[in-house]
Amino acid sequence: MSRLTHVTSGPYAPPPAARELTVVSADGARLHAEVHGPEGAPTVVLAHGWTCSTAFWAAQIRALATDHRVIAYDQRGHGRSPAVARLPYTVDMLADDLEAVLAATLATGEKAVLAGHSMGGMTIMAAAARPGVREHAAAVLLCSTGSSRLVAESTVVPIPPSGLRTRLTKAVLGSKAPLGPVTPIGKKVLKYATMGPGSAPDKVEACARIVHACPRGVRSGWSQVLSTLQVDAGVEALTVPTAVIVGTHDRMTPAVHARRIAAALPQSEGLTELAGLGHMTPVEAPEVVTAKIRELSKQYVPSVQSEQNVQSEEGAQAA
Repeated sequence: MSRLTHVTSGPYAPPPAARELTVVSADGARLHAEVHGPEGAPTVVLAHGWTCSTAFWAAQIRALATDHRVIAYDQRGHGRSPAVARLPYTVDMLADDLEAVLAATLATGEKAVLAGHSMGGMTIMAAAARPGVREHAAAVLLCSTGSSRLVAESTVVPIPPSGLRTRLTKAVLGSKAPLGPVTPIGKKVLKYATMGPGSAPDKVEACARIVHACPRGVRSGWSQVLSTLQVDAGVEALTVPTAVIVGTHDRMTPAVHARRIAAALPQSEGLTELAGLGHMTPVEAPEVVTAKIRELSKQYVPSVQSEQNVQSEEGAQAA
């Protein structure tokens, strides 16, 4: 990893993985994936957002890996997953990649909580009807995400809704300008666009290092996908228990998205609105996000060991 990819100490420094692997997606794209925590424990799969990487989930991985098997992967072009020559990027690629990760890391029929932040949540919605997701998803957590109208409803550009705001937002998010090293000015810009006004400096630093490490071509390429994203049908296809989290100061995917998703879910586990927080909820409110994942896991994901015990008891009774 580049020195800009993550902080190197503290709660937002990514822990070492128990195992690393390369997953090959449907079109041959190679994806970096990590496995943390004990084998046989309930499983959680983490999908990060646009311009981020597995390092974004550092706090959740540290907390959950004590008693969960945690799988995290880098979306193509992000982190340690190389950018591919085949362009443009598409929503189907996101769905293909998630299916490939689940197939490579989970046993046949094994269930897991799928948690996605921002583009990671969009990935889960895009793949909701895929056989590989239906096989493995026991429950879902969607953090700070949307299913359509992302550019039109973003408030990153601080002017009233209009065609001008939409055009300016698309231009800002799709810019190919290099972000460069993390500087005080760069951190202020990132904090304004993606985090709540009360975000602590160490959280801003962690997010800035991750976002600034994303290659500008990848950042721009995926922004084109997000600008036309339409996965509303994927919300209705999420037939497993699904919880939604959003910050009330989210400028990238304002709370209107979360409310719309929560209202359309077939099995909603509720909407949590975090007062004063922005778009980076897993970093801004790590304990809240981790607790929600734990809650979903406890309710809906049996451990492999528990399943084996049940099977043993059933075998003994049959004998």
